[in-house]
Formats: sequence, structure tokens, C-alpha cells
Amino acid sequence: MKMISGLDEDSFVACCRLVLQKSEELRDGWRWEQGSEGYLRKTVLHSVSIQEAENSEREIAHKECQSSEAVLLDDEDDDNVAGANCPADPPLWVHSEFHVLFSSSYRTPVMFFRSNTLEGRALSLDAMWSFIKPKLKSSSEEDLLSTVTQQEHPLLGQTFFMLHPCKTNTFMRPVLQAAQRENR
Repeated sequence: MKMISGLDEDSFVACCRLVLQKSEELRDGWRWEQGSEGYLRKTVLHSVSIQEAENSEREIAHKECQSSEAVLLDDEDDDNVAGANCPADPPLWVHSEFHVLFSSSYRTPVMFFRSNTLEGRALSLDAMWSFIKPKLKSSSEEDLLSTVTQQEHPLLGQTFFMLHPCKTNTFMRPVLQAAQRENR
């Protein structure tokens, strides 16, 4: 009988323990979530280039900048105008959540992720593609569709984006190489 190659769930959990040990050393925020099945989870607040965002995300970034400027203004100073110090293309701040689960179908880890604006609005698939497209060597529509798709999270039943398992190596290699160059 021929054995199917790939990872089994016990090996996945063992590898996750190693990732969690390294994460603790680096203090980079990965943790283990226990449910019907366990998975790795990380949340991060970060900015994305507004030039890569679609118009609705650009408008949100401008509103965030103007509202933060308005809070900082002195009420008695009539010369200040809210948003006057905002750059033409302020960064868009997003809250991103990453989950790494074991896929028994692909017999490999699979990354699910989602990002929301600070107002709680989910970024669209087109917005996610606009951030990912520059990182792909070939950025045809077919490559995008086969790399990142929207899918129901198998454990939470909520909509997430999924990095297709067949594209993980291609997509993550430059990320890991950059991390190594920066001793992270």
C-alpha cells in the first residue's frame, strides 16, 4: 500500500509548539487557540500604503487622520483647521488576524487571515489583492485568484481570506528571506 506524503495532525501540533517557543523568544505574539481543533493565532495592528488601497480605504484613512487631528486641536485656537496637518496620502491603519490551521485535505498547514479598519470595516477581497499583488512575481488575475481567496473559516464559520496551500511556499519564501536578513 502506498503512503500518502504530507504532514499529519500530530506533527503539525509538534511544529506549532516549536513556533510558539520561538515566538515567545521573539515576543511576536503567536498563541495557541484551543477549540474543536487547535490552531495558531496572531493579531497585529499595522499600517498599509494608502497608494495600494482602493478609494473607500483611502477615504477612511483621511477621515481617521482628520479626526485624530481634531482631537489634538486647541478649541481656542481658531487658526487651526482639522486635517490641515494630514499628509496627502496618510497610511491606512488596519487590525489583521492570522490563523494557521491543519488541513486534513491538503495534509499541510493553511493560513487564514482577515483585516479590518480601525472602524471595524472588513477590507474587501480587491483591497487584499492590491496589497498582495506587488509581492507576487507574476501578478496576473489568474495568479491572484489561485493565491488568495475568500473562504469560510473551517473552525469558526466566519469569512476569512485563505492563502492557498499550493502557493504558500512561493508567497512566504520572500517573507522568510527578509526576516533572516533582518535577524528576526
